[in-house]
Amino acid sequence: MTSKELKELFVKTYGEGGEIGTYFAPGRVNLIGEHTDYNGGHVFPCALTIGTYGAIRIREDDVLRFFSVNVPNSGVVTSSIHSLAPGKDTGWANYPKGVVWAFEQKGHPVPSGADILIYGNIPAGSGLSSSASLEVLTGLMLSDSFGMNIPLEELALIGQFSENNFNGMNCGIMDQFASAMGQKDCAIYLDTNTLV
Repeated sequence: MTSKELKELFVKTYGEGGEIGTYFAPGRVNLIGEHTDYNGGHVFPCALTIGTYGAIRIREDDVLRFFSVNVPNSGVVTSSIHSLAPGKDTGWANYPKGVVWAFEQKGHPVPSGADILIYGNIPAGSGLSSSASLEVLTGLMLSDSFGMNIPLEELALIGQFSENNFNGMNCGIMDQFASAMGQKDCAIYLDTNTLV
């Protein structure tokens, strides 16, 4: 999906006005090392050309609004940066909500609300890390839009922290790391115990 198409969908959902930023985070496939990342082993993933696209516009209040093109029947999910808590809600929006929550837990409080639109082209249930891609994407959008300049490796760790502690999924770091750090025509040989 192009940046222009994303912005058109965003305006259709949330209306005109303000600066709209567009972003992308890839999914991943793992070549070697399934189920070793949460035990501190070695993995060999690579990023894909498919993934998750997002558009964001900063708000002047504390309201968070999320809309997924892939789950239109859910409508716009509304929350607040001050009411996020693990296990409180369910549904797809818990992934970006968890990242907002994790930013504060890790010393990067999000200063105001935002309108966020999401579109993903990773096939559902394919095992190509759509949740990690969404978490890294949300981190990129927040870090850039609010001028935080958080390093990509830290964004991967924040994504893992949010999935572990907000969504209750005890995953390792491989998926988020591959999405955040993947480069064209490269795979990543990663020691998940040391992240080198």
